[in-house]
Amino acid sequence: MELLTWAATPVVGAAFLASFVEAVEALTIVLAVGAFQGWRPALLGTCGGLVLLGALVLALGPPLGAIPVHVLRFTVGVLLLLFGLRWLRKAILRAAGVLALHDEAVAYAQETAHLQDEARSRANAMEWIAGLTAFKAVTLEGIEIVFIVIALGSGKGMLCLASVGALAACAVVVLIGLLVHKPLARVPENTLKFGVGVMLSSFGAYWTGEGLGISWPGGDLAVILFAAIFLAVGLILAAQFRRPVREIA
Repeated sequence: MELLTWAATPVVGAAFLASFVEAVEALTIVLAVGAFQGWRPALLGTCGGLVLLGALVLALGPPLGAIPVHVLRFTVGVLLLLFGLRWLRKAILRAAGVLALHDEAVAYAQETAHLQDEARSRANAMEWIAGLTAFKAVTLEGIEIVFIVIALGSGKGMLCLASVGALAACAVVVLIGLLVHKPLARVPENTLKFGVGVMLSSFGAYWTGEGLGISWPGGDLAVILFAAIFLAVGLILAAQFRRPVREIA
């Protein structure tokens, strides 16, 4: 049985934060569908997406045990680096003002406007379109959660703990959504993505090295050093790319 030690805590934390961000994005679209077309297609689409994700987990889980440990660690390390650096790149550009900050309220309004446009052109099929919209949102965001959890958990045999972190994040987001029935616009999403990008990239670099047979000085503590390096580089790049604010004449 897996124990929640100090070494496992970063894995659970990274899974929780990454899943929280993805779940918030999925919730925004599901709420837009529910508010515009009703909760029946929103809930049907959501349930369909969850069923597909469950089947995906069942299909991907068992084969992991047959993969040699060094191959598994190298593979998940590269996967985490790809996810982490993608998130970190976007977070840096948003922090620097090169990309616009992601706003859930704006995303909610855009999704509602998109559904309204579809309603004008396809009035008879609107309920199906709304359900498919919710299904797509839950499935796409959920697939990212599944792969991040597998990558985080399988590298050190903490798949169950990473899954607990992800499920807890999804439960928190769903609970908040049920209570407020509004997009979580006040969540500091770019800050979360910056932190998650740093954490995923750090685990990715560590496990890629382990998969290649590198023995890191300090063992698992090397992850902290990688996190400090990625954080420092990210902050420096954000400051370097930050656009100067033009003075109003």
